Order: sequence, then C-alpha cells, then structure tokens
Amino acid sequence: MTRIRFTLAAALALVAPLAAAQTVLTVSTWLPPTHGMSMAQKEWCDLLEKNTTGKMKCNILPRGVSNPPGTYDAIKNGLADISFTVHGYTPGRFVYTQMAEFPFLGNTSEPISVAFNRVASRRPEFMAEHQGVKVITFFTHGPGIVFNTKRAITRAEELQGLKFRVGGGMVNEITKTLNMNVTLKPAPDSYELFAGGVMDGTLFPAESTESFKIDKIIKHATTFPGGLYNTSFVFLMNQARYDKLTADEKKAVDAISGEPAARLFGRAWDRVDLRATALMQANGVQITKADQKFIAEVKSRTAPLEQKWVSDAAAKGLKEPAKALAEFRSEIAKLEK
Repeated sequence: MTRIRFTLAAALALVAPLAAAQTVLTVSTWLPPTHGMSMAQKEWCDLLEKNTTGKMKCNILPRGVSNPPGTYDAIKNGLADISFTVHGYTPGRFVYTQMAEFPFLGNTSEPISVAFNRVASRRPEFMAEHQGVKVITFFTHGPGIVFNTKRAITRAEELQGLKFRVGGGMVNEITKTLNMNVTLKPAPDSYELFAGGVMDGTLFPAESTESFKIDKIIKHATTFPGGLYNTSFVFLMNQARYDKLTADEKKAVDAISGEPAARLFGRAWDRVDLRATALMQANGVQITKADQKFIAEVKSRTAPLEQKWVSDAAAKGLKEPAKALAEFRSEIAKLEK
C-alpha cells in the first residue's frame, strides 16, 4: 500500500510541472461571442495555441470584464490580459489614431487596417499614446454607412431633423460639420435605442446592423465611396503580463501581432460586411448611393477636420502628421489594387 501511494505521488509530481508549463492568457470581449470581432480574437488565440503547440492558450471569459468605454483601463489595470476597444469610446484620450477615421479612406476593412498598422508602427508616437498596454495591432471596421428608419437621404440637409447614435471619435466631429443631431452611445446599446424609439438612425458599417439585431428595424441606408467615416480600434495586451512572458513566448505573441493580426481582424470585418449587406437586401432596406454632388458637399464640409487633426497631432508631438496621413492613404491605395 505504501509503495502504491509513493508511485501515485511520484506520478503526480511528474505531471505537475507539465501542467504548470502552460501559459494561459485571460481574454475579454464586450461583444457577443458570435460577433466578428470576438471570433477574430478567438482565431488569434487559436493561432497562438497552434504555433506554440499548446504551450500558450487563451481563456476567453464568458462576459467582458468591463463595459466598452472601460475596456482600455481594464486591460491596463490587469482585470484581463487581452481585449480590443474603440479609441473613440474615451473622447480626448487618443489623437493620433483619429487619422484612421476620416471619410473616403477605403472600401474594405483589410487594406485600411493593414495600412493603419503599417503607418502607426513606423511612428513610436502611436505606441507612446497607449501607455500601460502592449499594442498587438491597430485595425478599423469597413466603410461607415448612414442608416435610419425614416427616409432616404440623398443630400446633407436631409440628415437634419433625425436623431442619430454615434460611437465617438472623429465620426462625432464629422456629424457636427453636417449639422446632425447625435448622441454618443456604445454600439451594443443600439437595439434598445431603436426599439424604444429614442433614436432614428445610426452610423455603422454594414456588419453592425446584423450583429446588433437592428437589420429588421433599419429601413434606409446611404453609402459613400470609401465610407462616410471609419472607426479606429486597438487590439491590446496588459503590458506587465507581456513583460512576464519568456523570450520564446514573447516571440510567439509578436509573430502574430502587427500586420498578421490586422489582416485577421480586417478579413473578419469584410466577411461579415458582405453577409450583412446581403441581409439588408433580403430585408428590403432601401440602399441609396451618394451622388457626386452629395459627396462633394461632404468633402467640402469635412476638409477642415483633416487640417485640425494635423495641428492637434503636431501639438501633441507627432512628427509630420500631414506626411503620415498622406502615407496612410497611399498605403491603402496600393493594398486595394
């Protein structure tokens, strides 16, 4: 009997170090597990586990550790190791990343996201703006669309008189130039706002009409070439957690950070945008393409925002922001070919 106990104890002693050798990262999402971003995050985690032959893995929590606006600080403070968030959910905190939120940038998420990450990665100021966290990648959603429940919108004046939900950031400034009546609310609040009649419209990429279950409520959509706006995201990790990883573990994380992660999130957005567009058509949403006169009017009204961003970014410390913006657009154009 003593020998059996010794043998079991010895076996457990051998197994224990093997179990302890696995590094588990706690991952949070404030979106449903079926949302494209939650699925892209899981795809990144699966890739990490595969590349490390199971030595590293993610524990994806059943619910977010914070509401959307609090996610950045939740990761910074170690409530979870990894998540993603919208820069505009904390107004005034991020300036440089507004570069990725201007109108008419691109028609799909992947090239915009990759270009965004390339330009930001070449400039240490972007990383310095994210104190306390390790930036895994920057990305954006697809082109922003104007949705509403009331009427077709074919010119700027028709945007007035309706109440719109926006997510914050540059889109808020764009709507001001167009004299729109907007309220800053996180995307997951959309269904409740529409169902209760609090809002008449929203600015979203196509995907979000399905994800937030307003695809059967929305009646009209106005699209713009390159999008009326975009939204800047960051996929991030607690800095202290990253610093505690071994050299090999850091290499494994870094290998799928930056451009690989930007492509992964961008492709996820593009997949769900296509599906949501098909759903809109199936649900009879009237889609209006902005004509050249409408586009010219929007360009004229929003042009000062770029100059303001150049001034604000320079004042905060970004070297040659106008050059960075031009480089960003050039990268998108090359990637879209």
